Amino acid sequence: MWRSIVRGPQPITYETAEGEIAIKPIKMYVDADDDKVEEDEKALATLTMALSPEIAQGFRKLQSAKALWEALIEVYEGNEDMKRSRQDLLRQKFNMFNHVLGESLESQLQRFVTLVTEMRSTNIHLTLIETKNKLINSLPQGWDMNVPVIKKTKDLSRLTLSEVIAIIKSCNMDDKQ
Repeated sequence: MWRSIVRGPQPITYETAEGEIAIKPIKMYVDADDDKVEEDEKALATLTMALSPEIAQGFRKLQSAKALWEALIEVYEGNEDMKRSRQDLLRQKFNMFNHVLGESLESQLQRFVTLVTEMRSTNIHLTLIETKNKLINSLPQGWDMNVPVIKKTKDLSRLTLSEVIAIIKSCNMDDKQ
């Protein structure tokens, strides 16, 4: 199915008596031709079913999986200017990331992971130490005692983001006890 999405529908052709390649009439199809057509139809159906009805409605006229895929990319990823704008917005969100008053630690961590994931998916590459430092420095004010301890006792350069998050969660559990 992915080939149908990437390459487009496979035209069913045959060689005429004059030696030219022509589109094969449906009545001349053999089982292998039907399989190719079915593969293209399955790819289109799969993509269409993956969309919510409201979104699918806007793409109803498209007749191939490739055309639908390209239209979705154009609408939801946009052109190069839109991609750059999205990257700029994500960088700004990252730079301004901080704890929100009344937000739980779990919610803040989830929001941070989501932001970092979005940045990676739009080809914004941050160093791991930048990411970890931003997270640690954005912890709530009540963490003022824990942040220096984490920075001094843990070798942040060797830890993954997941390990830093686990340490933060562990400290939070200890504080609650």
